[in-house]
Amino acid sequence: MLPSASDLLVWYDRHRRSLPWRETTRDPYRIWLSEVMLQQTTVAAVTPRWRRFLDRFPTVEALAAAPWEAVAEEWAGLGYYARARNLHACAQAVAVQGGFPDTVEGLRALPGIGAYTAAAVAAIAFDRPVVPLDGNVERVTSRVRAVEEPLPGARPRLAALAQGWMEQPAAHERPADFVQALFDLGATICTPRSPACALCPWQADCAGRKAGLAASLPRKAPRAARPVKYGVHFLLHDPEGRLLLRRRPPSGLLGGMLGLPGTPWREEGWTAEEALAFAPATGLSWRPLPGEAKHGFTHFELRMTLLATMAPPGLRTEGEWWLPEAAAQALPGAMRRLLTLAEATIAVASPALRAPGSGPRKRTQTGRPA
Repeated sequence: MLPSASDLLVWYDRHRRSLPWRETTRDPYRIWLSEVMLQQTTVAAVTPRWRRFLDRFPTVEALAAAPWEAVAEEWAGLGYYARARNLHACAQAVAVQGGFPDTVEGLRALPGIGAYTAAAVAAIAFDRPVVPLDGNVERVTSRVRAVEEPLPGARPRLAALAQGWMEQPAAHERPADFVQALFDLGATICTPRSPACALCPWQADCAGRKAGLAASLPRKAPRAARPVKYGVHFLLHDPEGRLLLRRRPPSGLLGGMLGLPGTPWREEGWTAEEALAFAPATGLSWRPLPGEAKHGFTHFELRMTLLATMAPPGLRTEGEWWLPEAAAQALPGAMRRLLTLAEATIAVASPALRAPGSGPRKRTQTGRPA
């Protein structure tokens, strides 16, 4: 017997999470922004950043009109930076159209909106009867229906099973609430480890629980080891403690974001001679700093070393000079790890460098052309 959509909605009406994007009317801009931010990021991390992003870009038109550098600055630290580029491009397309489409097909046609985001916005903002398949919905569906086929191969079947719940009248009448109820069930009850089955509104009809399989589902195919890539970066600082930053190329990883100048990232290490060809200034005495900065991307692990020196008076080079506090706020996570290696080298120590990403944002501490 299939679990009852009505039972889940009764549970949701009593136990729904209080999330800021649920507190206002169903504004597709706010819902879309929350869904993009929540990809690969936790609710706890997203909530303050979502509010701050809206303070700076309160409407989709404001986001569309903003320069890329402002969007990149506001996104710094959230990771998966292709999301920010897609967000900006999508906002511009929506502004040209005069608003968000209200169908899955129309949303999918926008830049950077995939199947999941289109379904989520269509359901939550426009009450379209479609179930987006995120990690929570995958987990709930695989357990309730006892699907033992491992991910990612099981996803088409799980998507079809999840969509089947919309055939129940209660779900079809309240698509937005039903979808969010599935999200909340997976996030608070049907959790990855130690699910609270005794509190679940669907426990009586959960095939996985009856078979004693719930906690082991969904199953996942073994992951291949991620390759390792290497890079060398350069810390050029002046006597005032300012750092030289450069904006990365618009395409590729961390595209358009600020960073410390450096080599490309490749699967073989760099000799000193090879690396110095990418130094932001020639004729200087670069010294290696101890340690290695590591950062995990989706498809590879990055290992970076850092060379440092002080800029001589009158040096002219491409880039912008930033104070450490402002740099720690503006740089993406991978580059912040390099700042940790550099802490003892920089003349002006700061709380932001001791704990990258902490402390209030200082918008006045912006860079200037070098």
